[in-house]
This record gives sequence, structure tokens and C-alpha cells, in this order.
Amino acid sequence: MRRDVLDLRAFYAAPLGRAARTMLTRKVVEAWGDVRDLDVLGLGYATPFLDAARLNARRVVAAMPAQQGVEVWPLGERNQACLVEEAALPLPNAMFDRVLAVHALEEADDPAALLAEIGRVMAPTGRLIVAVASRDGAWAGAETTPFGHGRPYSRSQLERLIRDAELEPAGWTRALYVPPFGAMAGWSEGFEQVGARLWPRFAGLILMEAIKQTFAVKPRGHRARARVFAPGVLLPSPAGPTPARRGGERPIPAHPAPVPQAPGRKDV
Repeated sequence: MRRDVLDLRAFYAAPLGRAARTMLTRKVVEAWGDVRDLDVLGLGYATPFLDAARLNARRVVAAMPAQQGVEVWPLGERNQACLVEEAALPLPNAMFDRVLAVHALEEADDPAALLAEIGRVMAPTGRLIVAVASRDGAWAGAETTPFGHGRPYSRSQLERLIRDAELEPAGWTRALYVPPFGAMAGWSEGFEQVGARLWPRFAGLILMEAIKQTFAVKPRGHRARARVFAPGVLLPSPAGPTPARRGGERPIPAHPAPVPQAPGRKDV
């Protein structure tokens, strides 16, 4: 069962949530760079990480699963958030150039169906970033945070799930080395720098980027019956009278009658 949107909003308003927001947003910006004139989709609860994209992107949509609930976003401006069914997104095919899925896969009823829907709405050569709790990290067991609920993943598990959705993993990284305790939030930057070097396996999150590739498909031939003339099978009818048949029809003579000569001409 998904965490309620009010719980998620409360977490990201607290010091530990703000630290997680900073670390994760940094990774997304490093991966995507400038998203000017691109269409961006945030799925799950991705609004804390979409502010940077909202400033430059052509369109930003925050899609929140129905079991989680939805909130107005951004506050005080035209709403860009909507409530969706995770296995049937009410969005056109091939619409978004960038998709960010946070708090999306871990508590999904059918993660494979959700990824298939993401692939459907991604534009050709579109790019997806999935952020999930790491199976080896401390955050996966911290039930006081949203990352302590649902299914954590290892890198190989997440990669296999993405490939099964016919998307191609293009890179991955880790984030959130700070222990999941509010008192440690002020040290998050130091933990991020040191943890990446000393104990990378114990990061709280795995981020994997995937791309959508489309290939031209050569049409496959099919067998079809056709009437084809085969020499020697059907012979042309002989010229002249037809053969004798029962009933008094005249037979074809064994030797042809002599051809009459023109007047004044004699054969030699």
C-alpha cells in the first residue's frame, strides 16, 4: 500500500527530507543537464525534484498514483499535478522527453506494468531516471522515511526489470549515504562526499537511467497461392480441326491436303 501524499509532503518538509531532496536533485541535474524546450514527467512523488526542470522545460507534469493521492503543485501557481492510475496513464503516446520516477516502483502493484506505461509515454530516444531504495542501504529499513516502505531493489534487479519493459539501461549511480536519522541531516553533505569513496555499497538510493530505443522493423514476407504458367504443363491446342469424337465428327487426316499452286507457276 502506498504512503499517503500528506506523509510524503511532511517528510520532505523536515530536515532529513530536505537533505534527501538536495542529494537526489543534484544527481538528476547532473544526468539531464539543461532541459530547455523539453517535456518532463514526474511519476510517483517527484515534485520535490522538479523545481529545477520547471524553470526551463517546455512542459512539466507531475503524475501521482491514485492510491497515494495528489496535491496542488506548484503552490500559488497554475496547477501542474494530476491523479493517475499507475497502469493506465491518461497521457498520449511518445509525449515526454524526460521521465523521473521517485516513490513509484517500490509500492506499485505491478512494477512491470508501470514501467511499460512509462515506456509508452516516452518519446523516441527519451530518457528515464528511476530512484529506488537500495536493498543494501540503511534507508530501506527506516520505516520513518518513505524509502522504508515497499520493495527495495539491488542494481541487478532494477536493471532486469527495466530491460523486461523494453527499455535500455544507460547508467546508474548511488545517493543518500547519510544515516536516516533527523539528527544527522546537517552532516548529509559530508556523508555524501566520504560515503561515495569509502562505503559506496551502503548508499540509501539507487538511481538508474534508461533510454527508449526504436528500430525500423523489416516487414516479413508471407506465403500466398498464385497461378503461375509452367511450360510443359499446359500445352497450346493444335491449329485446325479438332480430333474426332464419338457422334460422327470428322477426323483429322493423316496427311495434309496439297496446297493449290498459283496460276502459271510450276514446281521443279
